[in-house]
Amino acid sequence: MRTTPGRGDLFPVPDAVVPDQHGERLALRELWAQGPALLVLVPAAFSTHCTAELGSLAFEIERFDDAGVQVAALSCDPVTSLKAWAEDRFYPFPLLSDFWPHGTVSRDLGAFDEDLGVSQRVSLLVVDDTVRWSLRGELGAPRSLATHLSALDQL
Repeated sequence: MRTTPGRGDLFPVPDAVVPDQHGERLALRELWAQGPALLVLVPAAFSTHCTAELGSLAFEIERFDDAGVQVAALSCDPVTSLKAWAEDRFYPFPLLSDFWPHGTVSRDLGAFDEDLGVSQRVSLLVVDDTVRWSLRGELGAPRSLATHLSALDQL
C-alpha cells in the first residue's frame, strides 16, 4: 500500500460526468462542491475485498460526515450491478459507474488495470478539484479503514 500525502503531490482531478447507482448523471465536481470528498475506486461490485472496504467505510460514515467529507465509490461495473450492490449492502454514499466508455475516468486518474479491465484500488481525497491525499492498494487485498481515516488528518 502506498500513501501519498502532502502538498508536494497535488494533482487535478479530471472533469467527468458518470452515472450513479440510480442512473443519475453526476459531475465528479459535484462531490466536492460543498467540501472535501473521498473517492474510493474499487475493482468489482460484490467481490469480497471491495465489499469489505465499502462496508467498513459505511460503518464509520459518521466520522467522515463529522469531518465534512463526502464519500463515494467508483468502479467499472455497469449501473445495474452497482444498484443491486447498493441495495444489498445499504451503502450510504454514491456508487459511480465508469462502465462506458469503459474505464475512462479510472484511466484519467492513472488507476485502470488494462489487463483485467477494472479500476485499481486507489483512494483519493479531493479538495477544491485537487487530490490532496492518495492511496494505492494491492489488487488482491483490501485497504484498511484506519488508512482511509488517516486521510482526514490531511484536512
